[in-house]
Amino acid sequence: MDTNSQTFTTDRIENRKVLLAGIDRIREVLLSQCEAEEVAATLSSETVDSLSNNGFLTMKLPAVLGGAEADPITQFEVLEGLAGINAAASWCTMVGATALGLPGAFLPDAGVAEMFGPGHIPRGAICIMPAGVARPVDGGYLVSGRWSFASGIRHSEWITALSSVVRVSETVQELRMMVFRTAIAKIHDNWRVMGLKGTGSCDFSVADIYVPETMSWNIATDKPRRGGALYYLGIPAFVANEHAAFACGVGRRALDILIELAESKKRGYSVDNKNLGNKGTVQSLIGRSEITLRAARALTIELNERAWNEVCRGNLVPTRLQSELRSAATYCTEVATTITTQAFRCAGASVVYEHDTLQRCLRDINVAAQHLLVSENSFENLGKITLGFPNVNPMG
Repeated sequence: MDTNSQTFTTDRIENRKVLLAGIDRIREVLLSQCEAEEVAATLSSETVDSLSNNGFLTMKLPAVLGGAEADPITQFEVLEGLAGINAAASWCTMVGATALGLPGAFLPDAGVAEMFGPGHIPRGAICIMPAGVARPVDGGYLVSGRWSFASGIRHSEWITALSSVVRVSETVQELRMMVFRTAIAKIHDNWRVMGLKGTGSCDFSVADIYVPETMSWNIATDKPRRGGALYYLGIPAFVANEHAAFACGVGRRALDILIELAESKKRGYSVDNKNLGNKGTVQSLIGRSEITLRAARALTIELNERAWNEVCRGNLVPTRLQSELRSAATYCTEVATTITTQAFRCAGASVVYEHDTLQRCLRDINVAAQHLLVSENSFENLGKITLGFPNVNPMG
């Protein structure tokens, strides 16, 4: 699986050019795979190889391990662009990139040597819900559990999964990321869903597998062992940009489809119907959608630039900014869902068929909107912070 043929530098602007240029190179491949991937309920090997060959899965990997170590805004632009072509591919890219970036930055040297090997960049899956239990044993842990929504797991080599460590003598819960080979996990073929079908986000489970201490890290106390400012963003800043980017990409695709239909499609019972674009309601929808989508996008870029500047100066991302980043991702998702739903409603009966792209956008954005990170809870937390409530957790 050593198919990453892209070489990156330490220059942010140059890496951005390289990554964005890759989107156009694989556009036709990604488009051609959408329908088959929905049927198969997983990405095709053609799509995965294209993403890997162009370095997208290494966007968040430390440069010392061969990754782009891209800044959050570059990541946003890449994921947004991919989402406008093949939403499932974009979703698996954001998950797959995080699945390499976090262990690449946080694992001890022995763990990195095991996972990455000499010049080897694997493919990964990750679940950050603490659905596993880890019992300490000599040199490591016995891990059991079942995790849901493991996007891209069928093309992964390694899994990173959050687990609660059970220690009889301690009352404080310790959460550790456990890294183990996909081959020793059981993948449950349960990804039968309405949208994002091609992500293959199946459940997986393990029972008393041994995970060495060197293949784990404490998410609360351990610091990055390699890489730069990117790995000090914290959560949700490290991942909030991904959800915002995905939503903006799908929303843009849906709006562009509506604009195209408005210029060509006639709808109505009269023989002399005019194009949809002549209807005031459609004109208003397109105008309003342009402004709201661009406003949501601009806000997200602004907040991510602020967060990036903070960590580049050696600071942590403040709690309020963390909460704003998560809320912006929620807002982008809400805006994109509204635009896509209204575009679908205006487009008429021809878009109800499963193969239709606008229908796929509608299903994909609604499934993405179910993610906990972009729930209404994000606004509640920001409201608490604004009102001066103490000790608010942006991920609470």
